Amino acid sequence: MQIESLKVFCDLAETESFTKAAQINGVTQSAVSQQISSLERQFKSLLIERSKKKFRLTREGQVLYEYSKQIIQTYDALHSQLQEIKDIISGTIRVATIYSIGLHDLPPYIKRFLKEYPTVHVHVEYRRANSVYDDVLGNVVDIGLVAYPQKDPKLEIVPLRKDPLVLITHPQHPLAKQKSLKLKVIAGQKFIGFEPDIPTRKALDKILKEHDVHVEHMMEFDNIETVKRAVEIDAGISIVPLSTISQEISKQTLIAVQLEDGEFFRPLAAIYKKSKVLSPAMRQFLALLKEAAKETH
Repeated sequence: MQIESLKVFCDLAETESFTKAAQINGVTQSAVSQQISSLERQFKSLLIERSKKKFRLTREGQVLYEYSKQIIQTYDALHSQLQEIKDIISGTIRVATIYSIGLHDLPPYIKRFLKEYPTVHVHVEYRRANSVYDDVLGNVVDIGLVAYPQKDPKLEIVPLRKDPLVLITHPQHPLAKQKSLKLKVIAGQKFIGFEPDIPTRKALDKILKEHDVHVEHMMEFDNIETVKRAVEIDAGISIVPLSTISQEISKQTLIAVQLEDGEFFRPLAAIYKKSKVLSPAMRQFLALLKEAAKETH
């Protein structure tokens, strides 16, 4: 029996998916099935109740999962400690990020990190916010990057920075002439928003409600890039994080207008599973993100 087999079993137990367990471990679904069958033969016990409707561990499977997690965490801690003793920073970091952070915040930091640690491979996936949480909790990725982080007893949250929110308009829009304005001015305006389940949309809805401002939602999208394109064709106005519009502002395809009613920010954070043993590479990556966040303040 190998550590790898126990890890595959734990990943399967946590994701409840042969496909995801295979993806995490870089093997085929058939290989996952073979390793589970091998463990069942070794322990002479059925570990998983195989049903098309529902995935469930047997009592023996649950016991094996709990002990396997301890073994894997001890092994990861040992491996991490040995790397530290040898002063080695290498390996792979799997990151899941929401689109706006991945496209606008992350690239320069990854470039900087890889220049300092060339033997580390950083694999980045762009995901919707809910999928980032699922991937972190399911061990599909090591670190998640999100906005408006949601508290979870299983997650460690590392605050990064706060991104100012600004109103954006087409250059010919009447509001584009304003350097700043109060939220009540946009009441009744055609508005380009995010889809209802996006954290930034929920935060904006709360802000507008608190200021008793009602807008006319014309379009709803799941990512910042499409929101910007809709505003660029003058389909409506929007409120977005300032860091996501630097190119459009420099090209003058969008105009940013400050909001006077208070300081509105979008908090950004890194998340990882509390039970995860962070490798030296992961710790250095998180340290760089925190350091970069301080530099932007």
